[in-house]
Amino acid sequence: MSPAAAQIAPIAEPAGPAAPRPPLELSDVSVMIGGQGGDGTLTVSDLLGRYFRKRGLYVYTSRNVLSRIRGGHADASVRASRDPLLAVKSQVDVLVAFDNEAVEMGRAELAPHGFILYDSTTFHIAEAHSAGFPFATLVGGPLGQPIFKNTAAYGALSVLFGFDPALTRSVIEERFKRRGGDALEKNLKALEIGRKAALSSPGVENRYTLTSGDAHNLILTTGNQAVALGFVVGGGRFFAGYPITPATEVMEYLQRYLPPLGGVVRQAEDELAAINMVIGASYAGARAMTSTSGPGLSLMTEGLSHAGTAELPLVVADCQRVGPSTGQPTRHEQSDLSHLANLGHGEYPRFILSPADPVDCFELTIEALNLAERWRVPVILLLDQALSQNTTTSPRFDLSKVHLDRGKRLTHEAATKLAQYKVYEFSSDGVSAYAPPGTPGLWAEVTGNEHDEWGHVSVNPTNRLKMMQKRMEKMVHARAELPSCRFFGPPNAKVGIIGFGSTSGPILESQRVLERKGVATRYLQLRTVYPVPTHEIDPFLKEVETAYVVEHNYTGQLARLLRETMPWHHAKIRSILKYDGYSFRAPQIVSGIKGVS
Repeated sequence: MSPAAAQIAPIAEPAGPAAPRPPLELSDVSVMIGGQGGDGTLTVSDLLGRYFRKRGLYVYTSRNVLSRIRGGHADASVRASRDPLLAVKSQVDVLVAFDNEAVEMGRAELAPHGFILYDSTTFHIAEAHSAGFPFATLVGGPLGQPIFKNTAAYGALSVLFGFDPALTRSVIEERFKRRGGDALEKNLKALEIGRKAALSSPGVENRYTLTSGDAHNLILTTGNQAVALGFVVGGGRFFAGYPITPATEVMEYLQRYLPPLGGVVRQAEDELAAINMVIGASYAGARAMTSTSGPGLSLMTEGLSHAGTAELPLVVADCQRVGPSTGQPTRHEQSDLSHLANLGHGEYPRFILSPADPVDCFELTIEALNLAERWRVPVILLLDQALSQNTTTSPRFDLSKVHLDRGKRLTHEAATKLAQYKVYEFSSDGVSAYAPPGTPGLWAEVTGNEHDEWGHVSVNPTNRLKMMQKRMEKMVHARAELPSCRFFGPPNAKVGIIGFGSTSGPILESQRVLERKGVATRYLQLRTVYPVPTHEIDPFLKEVETAYVVEHNYTGQLARLLRETMPWHHAKIRSILKYDGYSFRAPQIVSGIKGVS
């Protein structure tokens, strides 16, 4: 055998004639891709997701990367199913490993029928169900760069799953054509190199087969992209932010799409500057927003309290991550809730909305803009890392339902009919009519100090009482307008589940598992977290015998908030908690519910 032939010979299953075996049909498949940061694990995940979508399957991808550009373990998972899904599968069907560390970390998650496809350039394994190919070497010579090993691995996967070659190629063409002819040509060559290597290995070709689905005319998107698009469609025209994981994509998306519509995007020098820029834009009359995560939110807290007392509307998208301090920037958690519910020194009104999927992110961003201006308060969109950054199939956003509400905004014509203009005028619902500065004939003083109806600084105790009541009672008056909870499962179920954010996907999947075990559950998905919607949660808790609050933090922050607001239900509320930086999987929720085997 020539050296060249030896170089491309695969490391495959144990030698000997392979007995013919029919492909294993999968209707719910999970592929994990692991290696070092910079190996292109997310690229393989993206290519697979695009192919699965073309097959009419529902797709959900997740990532596990370090907060560095290159080096350190990184992996990504892509799941595809005929049924809707918003969660990681409990076991991995195929593991793609670019280094031995990926094998060691992924082996424990491999299903009994699982298979390992690995880059044998620098290591070999002795797994029975595996095949190794020197992807980096195979592409490094003809293409000049070993990085194309990720596209070669996608090519090998296409053989393993029996993908349609034309459809497989079309994914590469769509993914790389915008990068120019040279990049496209090299990736197409890498695809064929990977396919040829896999076709030469016994036991790899058509090892699995995938059923097709009917999930067509859907998009692949993330929560961050949906928030950004919701801001654009919802009339948002000023955004200021500072890059911070996992919120940065909101700003990146807006930098591309907002300026052509006359909007402004500013990357500030820090979060202090960002929140104050947003306050200034709001004062000037623009719909304004920023996005951040825990550390940035801490820096914005004083600015938010200023907006609260000055009654300046704005929206903050808080994309939660593991804390405290820098914590784990790329990991998943829901531990900002206590901070947000008690945000800032002193007391002021604010609404906290919690989307659960991209459609929710899009719609609630528009609703947040409306609520902020209708009630002249800060509104926080409470996301988390999984919701912000994981890619999923989603229905196309329905633009026909978009409605903009600018609140009690004075036009020039209305302003001319006023005998006097009080920017903080007392009213029955606590909301004062507002005219942006520059409205002819009107003048007002807007301040974060305590003030009277004209905005003049005031320490009068009677005025203080009235102003506090005016602001704080907005949360009572607005209750009927805040996004309602959603309920899933039979109304007569005695086992209740409560959650918010991306926990919705694993909870819904857990409900299906529990149903097969004969356990009926009813799930309450919070969409308004604060003020706590007791008018919806109280009846729910009365109807169930036990309510499990599923959340990603150590102290059970949502459960504690529910107990504080409805102490009479204290005994019914139990916690299922996870705080290791990874999202829930259905078995972890099922095992937390007592009496289920």
